Amino acid sequence: METSRRHLLAGGLAAVAGSALSKSAFAQAFPFKPNQRYPDPAVEILDPSFAKYRIYSSTVEQLATGMRWAEGPVYFPEGRYLLLSDIPNNRIMKYDEVKNSFSVFRENANFANGNARDRQGRLISCEHSVTRRVTRTEKNGKITVLADSYEGKRLNAPNDVVVRSDDTIWFTDPLFGISGEWEGSRGKPEQATTNVYRLSADGKLAAVITDLVNPNGLAFSPDEKKLYVVEWRGTPNRSIWSYDIDAAGKASNKVKVVDAADFGALDGFRVDRDGNLWCGYGSNGALDAEPAEAGRRKVFGLRGKSEDLDGVMVFSPAGKPLAFIRLPERCANLCFGGPKGNRLYMASSHSLYALYVEAHGAV
Repeated sequence: METSRRHLLAGGLAAVAGSALSKSAFAQAFPFKPNQRYPDPAVEILDPSFAKYRIYSSTVEQLATGMRWAEGPVYFPEGRYLLLSDIPNNRIMKYDEVKNSFSVFRENANFANGNARDRQGRLISCEHSVTRRVTRTEKNGKITVLADSYEGKRLNAPNDVVVRSDDTIWFTDPLFGISGEWEGSRGKPEQATTNVYRLSADGKLAAVITDLVNPNGLAFSPDEKKLYVVEWRGTPNRSIWSYDIDAAGKASNKVKVVDAADFGALDGFRVDRDGNLWCGYGSNGALDAEPAEAGRRKVFGLRGKSEDLDGVMVFSPAGKPLAFIRLPERCANLCFGGPKGNRLYMASSHSLYALYVEAHGAV
């Protein structure tokens, strides 16, 4: 693993590389050269209204690297640490903000994907494959199964999760974790649809949204009266839909808020206190209709170029593009954290990045 170590040092992560991180924790590590000038040109303002959220003297930082597919970041303010999933490696990683260390939090994590913190400070995880369930890690380390079936049939592949202030747990259940051998093990779906579920505080599970094809990321508006959900398939482009949520937890008034017409791949996202949507972004992998000459071969290129799409897109509550945070890797998910709640953590393919902003997570 000496090559990986040299890469980490070259990327300015000597403290991380010198921590207690075991050799088995490394997968694919990449160097990163931060921007030296202020303001950071990686933060692109698409609408002047975003300027108030940019900190002039803050730059994108690479905090850790060495994962294969980073997902599901969640911040725990009590311990000032962040957990995130490395799905193909079947583990949950831990970044300690105080020690600036990166280590394995849990091996054999049942290909955990999305994670959240409940109001009691416990870890809620979507076990994406094999077990196909939503669990809670108690303060003593014991794992409690919260949901693994609906109407007598196994869940598909729980993907992303949020916890509302009334202690209800909302999660998406697409097919990704059982559709191949990369994010888990191939399995047979038992549910007729790919749903968004609501788990009440008394343990009752309800399918709130059943008309989306492979729902992915989800988040509530600041007042928790709207639920935003990414639809991964079923529309011409990746989309974010909003639903009104009533006092009983029922969804209505479906409205498309964002349409990724630039062939972007909307993924996990968070909403800030002003209602803006901070979205993981990257190429959706769509191919050109015709091949282009590349040497002696004809190659089908990407319709949306990764180098133009990898990063974080910020949209207004109405879906207007406000900013783009350019990253060298595709961002799958993100969260707000830090001592003041204004540090944006971005789980991006092989690495974890961060940027201080003048915004705070809403829920």
